[in-house]
Amino acid sequence: MDVRLPQLAEGVETGTVVSILVSVGQEIKKDQPFMELETQKAVGSIPAPESGRVTKIHIKEGMEVGVGQVLISMATEQSARLVDQPSAGVAPPNHPQAQTGEAARHTHDSYLYESKSGLPPPAAPSIRKIASELGIDLTRIKGSAAGGRIVVEDLRAYIEGLQKIAFQAGAPVPPAQAAAASPAAQPSEAADFSKWGPVRREKMSALRRTVSQRMAQSWTTIPKINQFDDADITELSELRKKHAVAYEKKGAHLTLTSFVLKVVANALKAHPRANASVNEATNEIVFKDYVHIGVAVDTEAGLIVPVIRDADKKSLMDLARELSEMTEKTRQRKIAIEELQGGTFTISNQGSLGGGYFTPIIYAPQVAILGVGRVVEKPIVDRGAVTKGSMMFLSLTFDHRVVDGAPAAQFLQAVKQRLEDPWWMVA
Repeated sequence: MDVRLPQLAEGVETGTVVSILVSVGQEIKKDQPFMELETQKAVGSIPAPESGRVTKIHIKEGMEVGVGQVLISMATEQSARLVDQPSAGVAPPNHPQAQTGEAARHTHDSYLYESKSGLPPPAAPSIRKIASELGIDLTRIKGSAAGGRIVVEDLRAYIEGLQKIAFQAGAPVPPAQAAAASPAAQPSEAADFSKWGPVRREKMSALRRTVSQRMAQSWTTIPKINQFDDADITELSELRKKHAVAYEKKGAHLTLTSFVLKVVANALKAHPRANASVNEATNEIVFKDYVHIGVAVDTEAGLIVPVIRDADKKSLMDLARELSEMTEKTRQRKIAIEELQGGTFTISNQGSLGGGYFTPIIYAPQVAILGVGRVVEKPIVDRGAVTKGSMMFLSLTFDHRVVDGAPAAQFLQAVKQRLEDPWWMVA
């Protein structure tokens, strides 16, 4: 039997092979992991669907694979013979079909993707997004990459075919589809930097590509506004010192981020617009009755944002403990895909790195993100008297389609006030 890459999670269509845990001829048990796959920002294992002997490995470490692609072949008790080749119609990953879009060019009027499993045609999330925006049905496009996966060349060839038909019929082609097929949609040619001196090249990891794509999408599609303020956390620092030891004894590391989590969760309940999302297809604002807060974690592989679910319903102790556990799992790359999804708001704390004010990029489809900078000692004027206080830098980025300037300022003030009067958090 051929073992193919299953549908891993909603919106996850591809991954990069991190490690192969078996060898040809090895006997493996059902549900035994045979490979590790990096998908989006998580690394997880793929289990064997049946017990048997590995007869062929179709993948290599570092290879990008798509849903439906053959990973390994196995001889099982049900096998009538050993399967040494990929199933019919599927090219090995190292030898993609040579059509590169020709199939879509010539069969766009007759081809229809059929799936016995009921899953959609295999394609990267970026391809699905483009097709959705252009109103293109991917089931009409025959993929030319390994496993029948649809790539940008197939999409472009299909659009060019539509243009030819429209031209012959004298009908106009929608501007968006015409733009997608035009040379302007091609990636810009990279400069030859070696002409001016020595260079060193490093292939972008799957995680770095994911971060790059999402940040570029957010930057180009969301109208962003920023708000800045300082919060006097002198009392909060005293509160932290008072309870830190007791929390440590219960397995919870009481950090400033723990307090910020509690404060933001509380503020989001009072300002639900900052917890919403935009549905561009229906021109609706979706208000969520749950508060799932993502916390950006800096790892050796790049930025990963695990999600603390139902943060508004958890005590400071619970948040501190879960944050510590989640951060450790993330840095060890043991975080699951599901633990990176469903966030409604994000916190990015650069304070420990010495960062001050900054303008974090919104983690779409969320509409706001709070940047937390370092804490500095500053003079504070209180009723005519000058005292010294511990000031925390706060930077809020919000989506102006949903949150106007006044509500954004009110939300940031709510965060500031709750940080400056923190005793309610341990009451």
